[in-house]
Amino acid sequence: MAYKITDDCISCGACEAECPVNAIAAGDDKYVIDADACVECGACAGVCPVSAPVAE
Repeated sequence: MAYKITDDCISCGACEAECPVNAIAAGDDKYVIDADACVECGACAGVCPVSAPVAE
């Protein structure tokens, strides 16, 4: 299952920089993950200071 970013996101950008497949982009109010591009590596979850990325 692809990762998803919850409403806990503080838009710091740490996850976007860490994603090896560039599946994360800034959204209107939080970062979003392209589920089709996500390879489920968990790198985003590992660097998020508020644990916003979660496996669906």
